[in-house]
Amino acid sequence: MSLKIGDKAPDFVTIDQNNREVKLSDYQGQKVLLYFYPKDNTPTCTTQACNIRDNFDAFKSKGIQVFGISVNGAKSHQNFIKKFDLPFDLLVDIDHEIQEKYGVWAEKTTFGKTYMGTLRTSFLIDENGHIEKIIDKVKSKEHSDQVLN
Repeated sequence: MSLKIGDKAPDFVTIDQNNREVKLSDYQGQKVLLYFYPKDNTPTCTTQACNIRDNFDAFKSKGIQVFGISVNGAKSHQNFIKKFDLPFDLLVDIDHEIQEKYGVWAEKTTFGKTYMGTLRTSFLIDENGHIEKIIDKVKSKEHSDQVLN
């Protein structure tokens, strides 16, 4: 991963699950958690999202805006949010442009099969737009603790 703590977080523009434009630089002045995950409605991704949901008040109390990002489209994100009552927005990155900027679109191997996919990684960005924390060994059931502590 080429980004490191202290680096300026790469800006981007995309849409959320409701087709509203989201631009990272619009959140200057507040902390932002960008958590990159492979796919909506898969077991590990659901565990991770629900862990953040269950601890969402702690994120809010620390003034952290949470965004999940995957290659899924807006409709898939809407269904995922509705099914699991997620209180945060999910961003669309179908062409994996944002993931490439953050260095999390990479070659992966599962059961001997090699393919390109999302490395489960989170970036906590400070109020000035710099990377404060990088979590590249995400534990889905403990993800909130990894971010907040």
